[in-house]
Amino acid sequence: MTKYKAMIGLEMHCEINKTDTKVFSSAKNGYSSKSNEFIRPLDMAFPGTLPVVNKEAVRKALMASIILNCKQPEYLYFERKNYYYPDLPKGYQITQETKPAPIGVGGVLTYDCKDEEKTVRINNIHLEEDSASMDHFTKMSLIDYNRAGVPLLELVTEPDFRNSDEAVAFLETMRAIYQYAGISDADAKKGQIRCDVNVSIMDSDLDESNPENWGTKVEMKNVNSFGSVKETIDYEIARQIALKESGQYDEMEQQTRRWDDEAKETKYMRGKVDAIDYKYFIEPNIPKFKLTKEWIDEIKSSIPPLQRERKEKYVTEYGLKPYDAKILVKDRNVSDYFERVITSGIKPIDAVNWITTVILGAVNKLEISIDEFFITSDILAELIGLVDSGKISKNQAKNALYEAVQNEKNPLDIIEEQGMEQIQDESSLKEMVCTLLDEHPKEVDDYLNKGLTNVVNFFLGQVMKQTQGKANPAKTMELLKSELESRR
Repeated sequence: MTKYKAMIGLEMHCEINKTDTKVFSSAKNGYSSKSNEFIRPLDMAFPGTLPVVNKEAVRKALMASIILNCKQPEYLYFERKNYYYPDLPKGYQITQETKPAPIGVGGVLTYDCKDEEKTVRINNIHLEEDSASMDHFTKMSLIDYNRAGVPLLELVTEPDFRNSDEAVAFLETMRAIYQYAGISDADAKKGQIRCDVNVSIMDSDLDESNPENWGTKVEMKNVNSFGSVKETIDYEIARQIALKESGQYDEMEQQTRRWDDEAKETKYMRGKVDAIDYKYFIEPNIPKFKLTKEWIDEIKSSIPPLQRERKEKYVTEYGLKPYDAKILVKDRNVSDYFERVITSGIKPIDAVNWITTVILGAVNKLEISIDEFFITSDILAELIGLVDSGKISKNQAKNALYEAVQNEKNPLDIIEEQGMEQIQDESSLKEMVCTLLDEHPKEVDDYLNKGLTNVVNFFLGQVMKQTQGKANPAKTMELLKSELESRR
């Protein structure tokens, strides 16, 4: 039994990128590699500019709150969080704090971790504006305002995780929720997800329900990938245990650290800043507005099937194995790709076999998302259809796919160019079979009188050789057996 247990809480930030404009300005809400392309005077805090709330951003934030089983407030307020940093041009951030209540409080979410069901309590989820982004160089720093004012959801959990696996499993579940609900693409590569990690340890025999038994909380800011979240938690738990064992833990201050991805360690930044230091007050330029029950009910009824529902559907209705269903629903783009394939008339079991092996293998190798893959769901459906109809073999289809990936070419064009389609005409195949049997009387006698049934494979090989592998093997085998039996 371990001497210590970890108390881990997460603050997950996710950009709502599924709105046309930013949360308080009319600037386009989009991702661009070109700096300062999507900006308006408000985003740079020019004098005389006033914020206007984006109703669709509020709607999507409320949808997240409902999914997380949170309580929604009667009135929606925004507040100013006052601090100076170069990427915050106003000198404050428009956000929400606990008083008055943010867009969701007191929720709970069930998620899966290594085939075990876990539950985490949600302290709150609130809507705020993102800051600009900065690029740091040796002699200067540059600011890109494209991200300034993008609607941002901050989700704060209670310290209910006990290890890094649970924390990452929760983050993966939340990413799927944002994707399936149409709230965000939640693409970490585009900086749409960031995470602050809070870690403390306590003696394992103490009552964790009593906050007085909790250890000193250490916060790691802006961890940018789920892999780094896992490494951060594992390192910090080990670091704090070492302090505990050496008797230095009680002297440690509440602090903010950062994860150094090169050194693979957390590094001290500053003493922890408390909420009082931000001097929160209600944003005077945005009046409060009432969230009606009718609007909340309408949003609730519009929530689409989420990851868990799709997985259950794939297992119960389509008869897929739970493992395969889990792979399909992990990424909504993959799940949507699968659904488009079966909508084309392909059997679910056939579709999943191709997608989880060849297609995802190629996508992972190319390090792209499946919606960026040039082999579309329509192309795959047509390819599987050729196999099902017997026009090409499964091996031929796989070879065409592999060649297509290597040369970035449509596999259907490769099949046509190389004349892969199998010979299906029964009269042509029968004529070929009869000629072969006439030319090999000894082998026919071995089959008929000596019981050497493997002779059939010899004849099949001869047919495939003559047709350069284009004869339909199943149909050819059927004709061979029929014709041999007729000569008894």
